[in-house]
Amino acid sequence: QVQLVESGGGAVQAGGSLRLSCAASGRTFGRNAMGWFRQAPGKEREFVATISWSGGITHYADSVKGRFTISKDNAKNTVYLQMNSLRTEDTAVYYCAARFSTLAALTRGEYDYWGQGTQVTVSS
Repeated sequence: QVQLVESGGGAVQAGGSLRLSCAASGRTFGRNAMGWFRQAPGKEREFVATISWSGGITHYADSVKGRFTISKDNAKNTVYLQMNSLRTEDTAVYYCAARFSTLAALTRGEYDYWGQGTQVTVSS
């Protein structure tokens, strides 16, 4: 079993920054690619960013490209999402996800474990 715990969410004004963290633990956690998704009220959960186990491959949703950066520290089993130039439309619950593969992935169905989510609220 893998446990994922997100932190770092909060309320910020448009143009501000936040850094989300996701700490992973569990006996079966090892060479895992990770991802971030988000879900706004009344909308489906959508892809935000993904990173391969090595950290060498990353992909972003077009809506966050150039503003968000995903990174990971394998020694700490932690993945990060640095969010800059935040917009009101970035308001959502952000979820961390892990998959039993070293390869980055862009769709929800490719992930095996999910965190509980952390709220990000961006005001104008």
